[in-house]
Amino acid sequence: MNDALARVPALAAQHLLLAMAALMLALAIGVPLAIRAARAPRLAAVVLGAASLVQTIPSLALLALFYPMLLWFGHGVPALGFLPALLALTLYALLPIVRNIVTGLRGLDPAVLEAADGIGMTAAQKLRIVELPLVLPVAMAGIRTAAVWTIGAATLSTTVGQPSLGDLIFAGLQTQAWTLVIAGCIGAAALALGVDALLGLAERAAGQRRWSRVWLALGVLAAVTVAASAPLWAGGGDRRIVVGAKNFSEQYILARLIGDRLERAGYSVSYRDGLGSAVAFGAVARGDVDVYVDYAGTIWTAEMHRTDTPPRASQVRAIADWTQKSRGVTLLGALGFENAYAFAMRGDDARRRGIATLDDLVGAAPRLRFGADLEFLDRPEWQAIRRAYPLRFAAATPYSPTFMYRALDSGRADVISAFSSDGRIAADRLTVLADPKHAVPGYDAVMLMSPAHRDDARFAAALRPLVGRIPVTMMREANYRVDRDVDKQSPEAAARWLAARLGL
Repeated sequence: MNDALARVPALAAQHLLLAMAALMLALAIGVPLAIRAARAPRLAAVVLGAASLVQTIPSLALLALFYPMLLWFGHGVPALGFLPALLALTLYALLPIVRNIVTGLRGLDPAVLEAADGIGMTAAQKLRIVELPLVLPVAMAGIRTAAVWTIGAATLSTTVGQPSLGDLIFAGLQTQAWTLVIAGCIGAAALALGVDALLGLAERAAGQRRWSRVWLALGVLAAVTVAASAPLWAGGGDRRIVVGAKNFSEQYILARLIGDRLERAGYSVSYRDGLGSAVAFGAVARGDVDVYVDYAGTIWTAEMHRTDTPPRASQVRAIADWTQKSRGVTLLGALGFENAYAFAMRGDDARRRGIATLDDLVGAAPRLRFGADLEFLDRPEWQAIRRAYPLRFAAATPYSPTFMYRALDSGRADVISAFSSDGRIAADRLTVLADPKHAVPGYDAVMLMSPAHRDDARFAAALRPLVGRIPVTMMREANYRVDRDVDKQSPEAAARWLAARLGL
């Protein structure tokens, strides 16, 4: 756990840098737009309507939408990381800034403006000397609101591969490491309160015309933000290797196992956790992620759009050929275990109902509640299973993987889409239902490298010892060390345990 908490300062710095960059960009766009809109009612209606519309889009969805948009734009524009997060947060920050300035300018006393005209002020002089100072308190209230919103929403940038305090929150939720969740929340709240306090100090000082205090407060905020960007200045040598991971315990463990080997080989490593399946593969194909572990069945169905279920070895060879030819991605090899989708029930419940296979489940499904992970109900594997087995559950509810097992244990779900390498299957004495029609393809864990490393012998040599070395029993034990309720370990500690057991 200490390994993960040690990441807080670096994540807080990147979190602050992202939020302040988005706020500055929103100010650069929003202030002139609001001044123009305050004098043009039709433009104001359009601008405020558009900014309000953005606010109706859930922030997580807004962040995710920029990924395919930037992919479509191409021309080397990064679709993951800082840029999509910056654009989404900027849009989110616009409404309070624009609305408060427009409202403030429209609410000025006409007699004051007439007096300014009467003494011969130009439009620019009137704006600079009269209007902006009068509207400053209202404008600052909007800016402070935008700052707090932006810092809060920046936790979601984890989903598009931008490091932030959200890394701790998402990892903590998936592994039930509540210390991480609390650390991430407290860190984000502290940043929001600190930035709001500095902006409030500047606001009060401006109202008292104490400009030295204004510049002091803004200077402190700027200095802290610039300091947060210090890691970006560190140039020279090899660039940092980015190891990707999806949003569950096994992925966090394997990412740290890979990262540890690369660091021992002399590479500098950073991590992009919490990526969705489509995002992760697109990221390695574009070089935004250098290496990550995916599963053969995921590539087979979601990327290759195949519906057949060949033998596992043939499937892995076909995937390696396709990823190399179509995306330039190198499949270094299978790690040695499979993590397939598997339907699981509480053992005593399955025995009482006489259910051992998916064929048995078909007749009982209308009386049962189904719990799935967040992706499964929209994945082609679910469609393939329904074609093979006409399952019609009484209810189907998506959960995060952690809470899916909780739902089964508590009785809120009767059947779940479990993962075959999950240590909780044996620990919770779950019954995995057989798939006699082989509707689900193989899910060998495979290591994928970006096109930049296709001929990188040093990089491949550092990772090749992992190929074929991890039996499913050992992976289950490593997963359970993170997922269990008592004596939990961090993914970093589980990765070290796994490396020791493998003799690496």
